[in-house]
Amino acid sequence: MLDQTPVQIAWVTDDLAATETALRSLLGARTWVRMPGVHFGPDTCTYRGGPADHVADISLSYAGDTQLEVIAPVRGQSIYREFLDRGGPGLHHVCRAFDAAGFDAAVAGADIVMAGTMPGGMKFAYASAAHAGVPFIEFAYVPPEIQTLFDHIKQEQQK
Repeated sequence: MLDQTPVQIAWVTDDLAATETALRSLLGARTWVRMPGVHFGPDTCTYRGGPADHVADISLSYAGDTQLEVIAPVRGQSIYREFLDRGGPGLHHVCRAFDAAGFDAAVAGADIVMAGTMPGGMKFAYASAAHAGVPFIEFAYVPPEIQTLFDHIKQEQQK
């Protein structure tokens, strides 16, 4: 079972550019890859036990081996919108990656508030972790094809 140390740290914001600039300065993230209009739809995602239907702009970079993610909700209800409405922008979650069996085992006992499968087969599930000092822990299964994309983004960061 692949059970890594955290592989990603993520922030939620209303202003991708401002957060990217701050993380560039503070953490040395040089390049960002933006994915506008990512749809979390009712056929493949859930939110608080029901079908999800929301859109977010997402930006990725790296600081060393740690992926940095910035999420800006665009429309619909989600844990991202909830987070902004409750306290404004900030650190939202830490992500751990697992192989498929490890992912299923991690999710089985957790208080999952949002989950789904993205195009390409990447699975994610957010567990409530406010008692641990961060709003959420994300569990992820990243298939080889998507890992190749992430590796490319990391290589671009190191140029």
